[in-house]
Amino acid sequence: MSAPHGRIELLLRKDMPSLLKKTTAGTIVLTLVFVSLLFLPLPGLAPSQTPVDVARAIETRGLEHFERIVEGQNLDRPFPEMPVRPDNPLTAERVELGRLLFFDPVLSGGNDISCATCHHPDLGFSDNRLTSMGVGGRHLGRGRTGGASLRRNAPTLWNAAFNHRQFWDGRAADLEAQAAGPIQDPSEMAQDPDELVRELERIPAYVRAFREAFEDAGDAPISFERVTYAIAAFERTLTSRNARYDRYAAGDRSALSPSERRGLDLFRSLKTRCFECHNLPTFANPDFKIIGVPDGDLEPDLGRAEVEGQGYERAFKVPTLRNVALTAPYMHNGVFETLGEVLDFYGGGGGRGLGDTIPNQDDKIRPFTLTVREKDDLINFLHALTDESARPAIPERVPSGLPVVPRLENESAELRYHQASPPPQEAVPVRRVGRTLYVDYGQRIQHALDAAQPGDTISVAPGIYRETLSLDVSNITLMGVQEGDLRPILDGQGILADGIVGSGSHIAIVGFTVRNYTANGVMIDRAMDVVFRELYLENTGLYGLYPVEVVGVTIERCRVTGARDAGIYVGQSKNIIVRENTVYGNVTGIEIENSVDALVENNDVHDNAGGILVFLLPNNPSKISRGAVVRANRVYSNNHENFADPDAIVKRVPSGTGVMILAADAVRVSGNEVINNQSAGIALLGLDSVFGAGTAYDVDPFPDDNLIYDNTLEANGLSPDVRVLEAGLHGADLLWDLSGTNNSWDQPEATRLPYTLPASTWSPMLRRANDRVWRLLASL
Repeated sequence: MSAPHGRIELLLRKDMPSLLKKTTAGTIVLTLVFVSLLFLPLPGLAPSQTPVDVARAIETRGLEHFERIVEGQNLDRPFPEMPVRPDNPLTAERVELGRLLFFDPVLSGGNDISCATCHHPDLGFSDNRLTSMGVGGRHLGRGRTGGASLRRNAPTLWNAAFNHRQFWDGRAADLEAQAAGPIQDPSEMAQDPDELVRELERIPAYVRAFREAFEDAGDAPISFERVTYAIAAFERTLTSRNARYDRYAAGDRSALSPSERRGLDLFRSLKTRCFECHNLPTFANPDFKIIGVPDGDLEPDLGRAEVEGQGYERAFKVPTLRNVALTAPYMHNGVFETLGEVLDFYGGGGGRGLGDTIPNQDDKIRPFTLTVREKDDLINFLHALTDESARPAIPERVPSGLPVVPRLENESAELRYHQASPPPQEAVPVRRVGRTLYVDYGQRIQHALDAAQPGDTISVAPGIYRETLSLDVSNITLMGVQEGDLRPILDGQGILADGIVGSGSHIAIVGFTVRNYTANGVMIDRAMDVVFRELYLENTGLYGLYPVEVVGVTIERCRVTGARDAGIYVGQSKNIIVRENTVYGNVTGIEIENSVDALVENNDVHDNAGGILVFLLPNNPSKISRGAVVRANRVYSNNHENFADPDAIVKRVPSGTGVMILAADAVRVSGNEVINNQSAGIALLGLDSVFGAGTAYDVDPFPDDNLIYDNTLEANGLSPDVRVLEAGLHGADLLWDLSGTNNSWDQPEATRLPYTLPASTWSPMLRRANDRVWRLLASL
């Protein structure tokens, strides 16, 4: 934890209190200082708020995220709308022209390389090379010894139409811009655009094809722009969305083998966190991630930083995983030969696990260990993403008459080493009475879930069940039967990753104990109207309850302990109720992250490192955190050691934190008992206090319009965590790092840092003076 006011403590304890007690002359001087600070420029001070137009644009993107959840909940999610330039409609004539151009070596300066040379349809629209070959490479072999000459791997064109930006570093906005790059690049196709147009104009078949494809072409139908438009139109037809996984997502439970289903559960598990970057249904992501891929024998590659600048060093596009089995070797430089090597890299903690210093490595890259079976399961699932049903035919000839790429055998080491998973076995039937399925002790709950139909209740008898539940059916209730003190227990034995994982909507999970899992207790992703009630969770890995990207969350009367991150986490979600729960002995008790309209009330939160957190963090699908209400909670003695994973952001939460608002907006904190939290009772911070000044964010990093009032604050900040002291601060009931605007504290008796905090009755002028005084003092 860092702060922009390293010497405020000295001012608090000595200078400012004594100054305020001086004579009338001193008061006049102080008043003049305040007034002058209202108008004088203060060079060198960091801004305390985001420009209004930027903040509004970010908020709009944030709200669109929740609209997409409603439109595409559960696993069977629609693909996003394909971006198409208004002046380049997808017509059959343009697509066919683009197909011929794609395979024609006439596009290269030496008439020896086509687009298909590096993006071959038999090779997953890649080339089986570590990095692509470029000019003069046509005679070189493929594979790891293939003599590649460029610095990056050829990314697949499957579903490239859905990419947020093109190329590994995102330097092209769309497929048209992308097509123009390699043709002209002297290291790739080395063609002069004007010379290309002249060559094409000498080929009558192309002149006719351009006239048919571009009706407004006139007497000069061929142009370099139209070449790129036709190629882009063809590439937009290269879609892969009918894999066996898609049939499973649509409701065909037999489409995936048991191994592949277990692999799907691992893919969306917080053990591996694959799904957080490879988002469904594209299995890609619009963001650029820093994961620390080693350079191998190549020169260091700064990736997105070469386009975007500081803060993106070694960040690269998140590629789609559809048809990933066809496109080895992997990463932007082909450094990994198989998917197994990729999993080993991630499991080791990314670049940091290799001993490299990787500033800003993505928080989601954390070490994990897979058993041999788990590794096989996850790889089997990734192979179930293969679908080449839309693969176009290679033309027998092209209008130029130049040689077309031949059919090739895919030499991917991944295909060579992989063994298909065994077929599924028959499930043991469970008893059904009307709309209720009964699971007796000794049976498998998963068999009932596989047999369930919308509207069913699954009634589970008391006993210990050692399994991970895949909950991908909607409109059901999973009910644990209570017999005295007995209830059904899901026990992972310290081996299984998750207790319950799925994407079912309109579901209720009631009356279970979930214990001894390594990743998460209960995780529901991308759903609507989810209820968790009377669940007891103990030692379930990173999180206890973890609904993420859900519209409509209710968590009531649950008890959670032993989580290495948050006991109750609700992220990227909207319309949330978290009430009457008991959370203790976790790193953090309750965390509301990048969410909208959350009510956190009447919970008992104690003996965690941090009590209640309302966060806005960068590099997540949702870009907004707004409208949380935190009221009537008992938040006390949250002084537990912070035992989070070393690379986790939550590791930066100081032990002894009661309530922390980080970059969130319009949060109301009232009526809470916040007692005996040794670092701070209620802290309000911007992202720079966590990530450091100068960091680039894709969210508004400042907390605005927050109100803290009528809380009972006692004995907070008496023995602050070392992180607080190293930031030059001391403990207090109320802590603010001076970031954000229009924040108010109506807590007149509380201890505070800085010494004066704006109340809701303060005028804008007084707020501005107070802000500038403290920020000026902090910069001295």
